[in-house]
Amino acid sequence: MAHYSGDYASATTGGQVVYESRLELARLLLADFDPAVCGIYAQPLRMVARIEGKVRSHVPDFLLVMCSGTVRVVNVKPASRLQDPKIAQALAWPGHLIERHGWEYEIWSGAEPILLENIRFLAAYRHPGVVPAADVERA
Repeated sequence: MAHYSGDYASATTGGQVVYESRLELARLLLADFDPAVCGIYAQPLRMVARIEGKVRSHVPDFLLVMCSGTVRVVNVKPASRLQDPKIAQALAWPGHLIERHGWEYEIWSGAEPILLENIRFLAAYRHPGVVPAADVERA
C-alpha cells in the first residue's frame, strides 16, 4: 500500500503538521476544524513497554490538546486492518497506558465521505487573507 505523506498548513496551530497517509490527512483536517481542539501535534511521543516479555515501542499518529485541557492521543488505521490480531494488539497496549495516564485514546478509521469532502473544500478558506477582513466583519 502506497503512503502519501506531506505537511498540512494548520489554521489551529499556525504551522505545519506532518501526516503520513491520506487517512491521517483526513483526521488532521477534522481536528483542524474542531473548535474544541487548540493544539495538534504529529508523532508526539514514543512509548516503550514490556508486553508479554517483549519490549515494544509505539509512536502515535497525533496528540490533540483540547481547549478544555483534555489531551487525546489518536492512532489512525484503516478499518480493514483493525481485524488483524497483531494490529489490534499493537494498538491496544498504548491505549491502556494512555488512559492510565488520564488522557483520552482514539483509534480512528474514517468519517463520512460527504463530511470529508466539505471539510476539504472549506480548508482553503480557513487562513487569514483568503477572504478579505472587511467581508468577514460584515458577515
